[in-house]
Amino acid sequence: MPISRISIGRTEEVTHPSALKAALAEFFSTLIFVFAGQGSGMAFSNLLVSLYRRRPAKLTGDAATTPAGLVAASVAHAFGLFVAVSVGANISGGHVNPAVTFGAFVGGNITLLRGILYWIAQLLGSVVACFLLRFSTGGLATGTFGLSSGVSVGSALVLEMVMTFGLVYTVYATAIDPKKGTLGTIAPIAIGFIVGANILAGGAFDGASMNPAVSFGPAFVSWDWTNHWVYWAGPLVGGAIAGLVYEFFFISHSHEQLPTADY
Repeated sequence: MPISRISIGRTEEVTHPSALKAALAEFFSTLIFVFAGQGSGMAFSNLLVSLYRRRPAKLTGDAATTPAGLVAASVAHAFGLFVAVSVGANISGGHVNPAVTFGAFVGGNITLLRGILYWIAQLLGSVVACFLLRFSTGGLATGTFGLSSGVSVGSALVLEMVMTFGLVYTVYATAIDPKKGTLGTIAPIAIGFIVGANILAGGAFDGASMNPAVSFGPAFVSWDWTNHWVYWAGPLVGGAIAGLVYEFFFISHSHEQLPTADY
């Protein structure tokens, strides 16, 4: 059973050089991902403002939720995540997402203490990326995640759960499963693709975060926490369910546990 393999870990683990290197890799991978994803949204919004600055009535709603904005966000996040996972895979496993880390934890594939270390690194990476974006764009605001008109909190919560379930399920199938074989070589692109597809599916409703770190950075820099809890609760629950489902139904527990340095 996956739950029987859940481990808190030793306190020495958080100061071990390998754990610190893994956390640093998570920091840089998350910074790369958030900078690319948030930057694309800011660039697209600024472009529309420039095009229609003489006709402000044309700009209704958030630019990122327009069809062109969703496609741009989908492509930028897919490409950015592909790179972020790839560069961190051999060091930390390339989680780049507290929900992925939590899903790995409930499946018994990473200790709690190492997971918390990853969380801290991921959140710091997102915050630093957003500060860098604000500085390098002359003070442009980073777009916070929010619910579109007519979308209830409950609906957004379910959306985040389902989309993150798909993401973490993909991570398990292509990166964590010991039977993955050569499928592991396409894990980064598969993970990037599912995130890009989910943005096209849910981006117009709640922004399609699927990643508490991605939501935390812009909220912290803009200090706007409206419905922010949705972007934690939904992804964490969805990620945990995916981890338990895949571990319970598809992974044979006769094999040895994966090294915590991998996932």
